[in-house]
Amino acid sequence: MKILFVIDAYNTNNNGTTISAKRFAEELNKRGHEVRFLAASKPKEGVYGMKEFKIWPFTGLIHKHGFQFAKSNKKVIREAVEWADIVHCFMPFFLEYNTKKIVDEIGKPSTAAFHVQPQNITSSLALGRADWANEWLFKLFRNTVYNKYGHVHTPSQFMADEILKRGYTAKIHPISNGIQSDFYWTKVPKKLEFADKILIMMVGRLAGEKRQDIIMNAMQYSKYGDKIQLIFAGRGPKDKQYYRLGQKLKNPPIFTYLSKEELKDLLGQCDLYVHASDMESEAISCIEAFATGLVPIISDSELSATKQFALDERSLFRAGDPKDLARAIDFWLDNPEEKARMEKIYAESAKKYNIEHSITLFEEMLNEAIEDHKKGLK
Repeated sequence: MKILFVIDAYNTNNNGTTISAKRFAEELNKRGHEVRFLAASKPKEGVYGMKEFKIWPFTGLIHKHGFQFAKSNKKVIREAVEWADIVHCFMPFFLEYNTKKIVDEIGKPSTAAFHVQPQNITSSLALGRADWANEWLFKLFRNTVYNKYGHVHTPSQFMADEILKRGYTAKIHPISNGIQSDFYWTKVPKKLEFADKILIMMVGRLAGEKRQDIIMNAMQYSKYGDKIQLIFAGRGPKDKQYYRLGQKLKNPPIFTYLSKEELKDLLGQCDLYVHASDMESEAISCIEAFATGLVPIISDSELSATKQFALDERSLFRAGDPKDLARAIDFWLDNPEEKARMEKIYAESAKKYNIEHSITLFEEMLNEAIEDHKKGLK
């Protein structure tokens, strides 16, 4: 198949959806398909590029979230759609809305993906817990975008349930974004600088809804607080605020941004992984962590799919509660033999999230959409 991926942000390594889209494209190409992107980018091989759509005065904040909006150049969109056998739209924004109109006009099959939780947007405006704002966005996305499709991909059953209960009418395909096969049980000797430290890591944007602040605040309640070295891998709009907060700790956190190889090496040295996010549609970074053999401790937030990965209650803590997070951290550090046993079990559980399985399910969705299109269905 010739598959067109429509996604606003292409030139970023700090956006989970973009990273997953590129991984899917790589794996699909290996299977003999050809994937091209329609995105905000300079035109280049494999990319139909368009100019960035800047929203003053929010452009800087948008960039800190690892995102860009694309202008809808209808000539470029039409060229890209005419090339494709099927079009897959990742976002619910203007580019995807305008692309869908041209897709239908030309008469090509198309599918969509629901990666953007409304709370991801409203949290940036301090409205993450405002039900009226989130429900308005769910309704807007449903009526303007998703109910125009017959097939929609969600990265988790949690997100599938979230949109189904709000009247989304497409056939929903819960398919994990998947992890690559080189994330597997790995233990690496700690570097000299970490030899006497307990290493705890979280990977994710430094944003309010990710709640790295909860992890830092938990250090005052943990009996191991003075020995723990926190590592936060990611960038984002809260970087300066979180850096200042971290300076209050005996061991100020390390804020870093890592290549995949550097990430794998550091995960192999860590003792625990914490995912404190209040809002999450899946969290591939958490799967990568327990695939390498780290016991995760995960927020039980009702707005996060990540809690699905906890194999029992010992890997959960009450959302937003640093004392309860400290309790969970101390339990695992107090019980090293049980932690070692569960590391192997968690690594084994990660195998079902292998990206190759996800790609097979994704191919099935695309083929089903093509067959429905031939029958005159949307």
